[in-house]
Amino acid sequence: MKRKGRIVFAAALTTLGLGLTACNDGEDEAVGQESPSASAPASTAPSSASPSAEPSDDASTAPSGDVAAPGTKLKVGDRAVVPFTYGTSKKGTVAITVTAIEKGTEADMAPFGDKAKGMTPYYIRMKVENVGGTDLSYSSLRLRGKLAGGAPTGVILIGDLPGKCDSETAPRDFTTKGASYETCSLSATKTDPITVASFEEGDAYSDSPVLWTS
Repeated sequence: MKRKGRIVFAAALTTLGLGLTACNDGEDEAVGQESPSASAPASTAPSSASPSAEPSDDASTAPSGDVAAPGTKLKVGDRAVVPFTYGTSKKGTVAITVTAIEKGTEADMAPFGDKAKGMTPYYIRMKVENVGGTDLSYSSLRLRGKLAGGAPTGVILIGDLPGKCDSETAPRDFTTKGASYETCSLSATKTDPITVASFEEGDAYSDSPVLWTS
């Protein structure tokens, strides 16, 4: 079924969220209830938003191979090992290496519609490795873009920009230790630049994420 994008504003919220909408029996059903939403027409990648707190000043960088503690601070290019759960049946340990936080152009946001004007996209590129050797095939992992110091952007995006930032799922053979793939998470801002990538999946990291700074 043909999909169309829409931006929905909630009067009680002051931030703008971009989410996925789908056509359902002639009516649009918005996905992503925490904030207003919009979508790129071809995207179906799920996303979830978790509020995050700025990490404590004494958070330390985890050595290679050790599980990164909540609040760990890293630099782009560093590798962090974290527990990972996908759905109800897939659970394991992965290593994430953020390879770049790239700035796009406002024109790149055109698929999200006119109300995305004034937003600058950022492409968080990463490598994901299967560290635990469990079956994590077809899972997907997302990092969130943050402003300097870990402050939120005020924009939530669901989806990707094909050819510029493709959110890939793990391949079928992502079932053994050492298997890896590359993917991209899309973020955007209307204010300050995005300089931080944030891992906030799971209860331990939702309030104290692992952060990579460019």
